[in-house]
Amino acid sequence: MSRKYETTVPYRPEMINVIRAAFDHGVTFFDAAEAYGPFEVERILGEGVAPFRDKVVIATKFGWNIDQETGKRLPGLNSRPEHIKLVVEAMLKRLRTDRIDLLYQHRVDPEVPIEDVAGAVKDLMDQGKILHWGLSEMGLKTLRRAHAELPVTAVQNEYSMLWRGPEKEVLPTCEELGIGFVPWSPLGVQFLTGWIDANTRFAPGDFRGTESRFSPENLPYNLALIELVNKWAERKNATPAQIALAWLMAQKPWIVPIPGTTQREHMHQNIGAVAIRLTPAELAELNASVAAIKIRGQRLPDTVQVFSEVEAPPKR
Repeated sequence: MSRKYETTVPYRPEMINVIRAAFDHGVTFFDAAEAYGPFEVERILGEGVAPFRDKVVIATKFGWNIDQETGKRLPGLNSRPEHIKLVVEAMLKRLRTDRIDLLYQHRVDPEVPIEDVAGAVKDLMDQGKILHWGLSEMGLKTLRRAHAELPVTAVQNEYSMLWRGPEKEVLPTCEELGIGFVPWSPLGVQFLTGWIDANTRFAPGDFRGTESRFSPENLPYNLALIELVNKWAERKNATPAQIALAWLMAQKPWIVPIPGTTQREHMHQNIGAVAIRLTPAELAELNASVAAIKIRGQRLPDTVQVFSEVEAPPKR
């Protein structure tokens, strides 16, 4: 990759320190994507884990239409087999590694059969460049077709106390097929940390300002969930974020949340969630209380909703 396309960000050294501190405290699974930046998160992660690469698992994602030379986002999605192979070569360089432990299709491409996607990933697996693969926010038919073509290791969808959509069909399907589940936004885009309240107004460019669940009309109703989480945090001598993460991990042993952070303090709090134990009785009580709160509004803005639960076209 030509240096003229490298970017320099003021927080890079601190982010590398956060990654290495996380590893020192037992974190061994790191999640990235070409679209984050684009490219910058992969570069930072590659540098951050370089001293202990063989002791961690790196996950990243393809699927958006991004020029691998310039980093320019182009319209739509792109999971054409030839593009996937080009993307993976660039990822390996950015991540400073010879293999990607877990490669996700970030969003289903409605123009490319999932069998063709699986075929490209299998070719890369045969070359030792990919060890496992997964999907994110896919339709259930697509998941089953993908798994039949090439066994899927993990699904990454939004899931938290704030958004429990996967419980209806996705989680049962994963359990049936033996697929792990990785919740993105396990803290409900910071909502479950208690950072957002009835007076919160989001800055221009903050996507949460476009989500109707955080609108001035809906937010006051949805704060009942924060009240519940705060009560449990006091009860378990924990932070609200730790309760939200512990709740996820208590649902199934094969659920692995990936909270993101840019601050060491928050990273240490997140790691502390592992020590929070919910007895079967406590989990049943908490589940019932969460289910009784009806969240108002959608989880994604209308412009993004089209990329969720998309089914791949049939094999040509």
